[in-house]
Amino acid sequence: MMNASSHLHRLSSTQPSSSLLPKPFILSHGRRSPPASLLPTRRRRRRRSSTLEFQGKHKCLLSVRASVTDQVKGVKTSKENASSAKAIIRATAPGLLSNLVSANLLDAYQYWVGKTLLLEFVSAGIDSATGLEKETIKVYAKRVKTENDEVIYECEFKVPAGFGEVGAILVRNELHQEMFLNNIVLDGFPNSPIHFNCSSWVHSMYDNPSKRIFFSNKSYLPNETPTGLKKLRETELENLRGNGEGEREKFDRIYDYDTYNDLGEPDNSSEDLARPLLGSKVHPYPRRCRTGRPRSEKDPLSETRSSSMYVPRDEKFEDVKLSSFGVRTLKSVLNAVLPALEVILLNPKLGFPHFTAIDTLFKEGIPVPKDKNFFQLLLPRLVKIVTNGGDEALRFESPEMVERDKFSWFRDEEFSRQTLAGLNPYSLQLVTEWPLKSKLDPEIYGSPESLITTELVEREIRGVMTIDEALKQKKMFILDYHDLLLPYVSKVREIEGTTLYGSRTLFFLTIEGTLRPIAIELTRPPIGDKPQWKQVFTSGWDGTSCWLWRLARAHVCAHDSGYHQLVIHWLRTHCCTEPYIIAANRQLSAMHPIYRLLHPHFRYTMEINALARQSLINAGGIIESCFSPGKYAIELSSAAYDQLWRFDMEALPADLIRRGMAVEDPKAEHGLKLTIEDYPFANDGLILWDAIKQWVRDYVNHYYPKPSLVESDKELQDWWTEVRTKGHADKKDEPWWPVLKTPKDLVHVLTTIIWVAAGHHAAVNFGQYVYAGYFPNRPTIARINMPTEDPVDDEYKNFLRKPEFALLKCFPSKIQATTVMAVLDVLSSHSPDEEYLGDQTEPSWAENPVIKAAFERFNGRLKELEGIIDERNTNLNLKNRTGAGVVPYELLKPFSKPGVTGMGVPNSISI
Repeated sequence: MMNASSHLHRLSSTQPSSSLLPKPFILSHGRRSPPASLLPTRRRRRRRSSTLEFQGKHKCLLSVRASVTDQVKGVKTSKENASSAKAIIRATAPGLLSNLVSANLLDAYQYWVGKTLLLEFVSAGIDSATGLEKETIKVYAKRVKTENDEVIYECEFKVPAGFGEVGAILVRNELHQEMFLNNIVLDGFPNSPIHFNCSSWVHSMYDNPSKRIFFSNKSYLPNETPTGLKKLRETELENLRGNGEGEREKFDRIYDYDTYNDLGEPDNSSEDLARPLLGSKVHPYPRRCRTGRPRSEKDPLSETRSSSMYVPRDEKFEDVKLSSFGVRTLKSVLNAVLPALEVILLNPKLGFPHFTAIDTLFKEGIPVPKDKNFFQLLLPRLVKIVTNGGDEALRFESPEMVERDKFSWFRDEEFSRQTLAGLNPYSLQLVTEWPLKSKLDPEIYGSPESLITTELVEREIRGVMTIDEALKQKKMFILDYHDLLLPYVSKVREIEGTTLYGSRTLFFLTIEGTLRPIAIELTRPPIGDKPQWKQVFTSGWDGTSCWLWRLARAHVCAHDSGYHQLVIHWLRTHCCTEPYIIAANRQLSAMHPIYRLLHPHFRYTMEINALARQSLINAGGIIESCFSPGKYAIELSSAAYDQLWRFDMEALPADLIRRGMAVEDPKAEHGLKLTIEDYPFANDGLILWDAIKQWVRDYVNHYYPKPSLVESDKELQDWWTEVRTKGHADKKDEPWWPVLKTPKDLVHVLTTIIWVAAGHHAAVNFGQYVYAGYFPNRPTIARINMPTEDPVDDEYKNFLRKPEFALLKCFPSKIQATTVMAVLDVLSSHSPDEEYLGDQTEPSWAENPVIKAAFERFNGRLKELEGIIDERNTNLNLKNRTGAGVVPYELLKPFSKPGVTGMGVPNSISI
């Protein structure tokens, strides 16, 4: 019998901690983890918590263990053949009695008499005589003693002969506060131990009389479900779907859909905070989790906002013992640090007077008044104690890019390299049509023809080849933000302190395999009585041309930063993944093998998305305040979703082919031939993609040995149908949606989802501080027009007199820069117990020898990828990923230590 002490799980404090705490571990069937000692496959450090709190919530992290003293034999159910069973529960309990008494006398009484947790053991079989479910075994867990900081519960009960395998346990919490139930392990049965990894909040019966249902770790397809569990399987899904009515309560576990109608505040008359509904024919968008909050008075289509956003109870993790340091720190930055910065910096329009002033952010820092000493607690990595006088300063860590080469951001070579190996490797595309031409309506936006001509390109490439030869040899590439941004230019220019252009940036692939920028074209559409304006900038040899080029490049970097954050990062990972999560919880049972495969890749995403709606992408939030195109930012992401997003193009190989960065080649490695051989993101990403796909193939083929099983799996088909028709309802009729008919179809869909949540997100998130922490490299907004747009005004004269000052005025203001830097530092950080792709097996996988072996092979492939990346980064012939002063490309290196490392691929979109 397993030592019961191995089931210890300690209680967490209800008070938020300011220290950096690890994220909770959520198990394969949707809940948070037992301690590392319970599952030998998990190598986790356990943390001791503070006292148990009972003010408002009962935060017992309980482990239940049942053992049958006499092995059950025979099939008769008579009392004579019954056997005794015993359950042991352990929990941390310093100050338990006093906290209970102060919180609720009735709860204290129930606790002492042993009526707090009612368990009902459910047989997986049915009564052969009646054809009905067998009667459950009901028992209360009772507190019997305290050992150090552990409270030990026990319960004894009879197990009738012939009761069979326990397939589920019903739990009722009879306290007035919620309870965190960790795990249940049954020993002594013929097939013991039987694991039930609950790791879930159990609501009070006074909040909801329904009992919680927990299934064992054994996975079943719907048609394989033991007869005694079929109704419970359906009931649990019905509970999770809800009825679509009413405002959600904190204790609810209901997953439902709604539009993005809660980003604005139309009832706020003092500010311009009304925003359009996203999720309609006018503004297509994925769906988010329904909260059911009241509607706005001024705009019935909009939902009112509140200080906290509902997410289903087990998706929230900040108040569990192993709480995520990333989300806590991000909340601290958004709710405390940034408002304080606004007070300290005073003038929101104030920029940096010279480049050395930017350097002071990393040397002296921004002085923080003594009464703001909470900064050091909230941001210990950034806030340092200044020796003279003991004052504090918000002093930023120097990003690795600046540490390696302070002036790398100033060079065209680095600007080009980062399109292949930087923060946004998803936008560069092959030029396949010439001449360049807009597809927008010329009656509204002006002449569609580009001013980047054949003569200009051939002049810039110094006669190496003609434009026709360059196109034929696939040498011309482009960052094209022209048609997407141009419709927003006139609107954005009405916002004080910012501007916008449509832009095209053309690159030439050199013989060394590196890119060289050829030309930047900026366009302003007709505005009022002003005609269309456009100009092409090249890196000339005279001073004026050089500085105009640098200014134009700053505008392009701002466009790329906004597009990266709004589309590549938020839309394509965070936003588009939430419907997969909602549909999975509504349609796939916790015992479904596909649910258990996907769930590690869904952890924390709904919570971090809710936080984004609350403080990042909301009206007046960080994105609107600090990124192009201001208040139209999320509306622009809707336009990108409408024009560009397709599920079948989210797979890495399909994305590369779509952009002309690769072609199918059965003889080539990964079945693709890259257009640019030294493309670090694609080189590493394709190995990771193949590793994920092989793991998914092994998993799927085990549970679906016959092709017909996929099409006949009702839960699976309902899940995928709901993803399309409800989660992405505005695109439900598109012909490109994959159909699930065979295991091959399923493998591709699942691989794509896992890639987006793991590989795609890691590639565009964890390098944010490395590349954008020094904001001149990636300014998030451009504040002034090009001086040549209206060369008769004072701006042009000032530019000629001091061009450096014009560039500094174009960069973000002090408050914008420091705000983004503080947020990006947190977003780029790995928590102390980050869950990396392929690192730790799930309990349900570990119990299946075939799946366990497949996962171990997956883990081995990822370790091989680490070695390959290390080797590639020592190869000086690969100039796009290594070299003097170059940050080596490690963003897809699977594992990482905690902190800002510029590497590591977590399982899920967890920050």
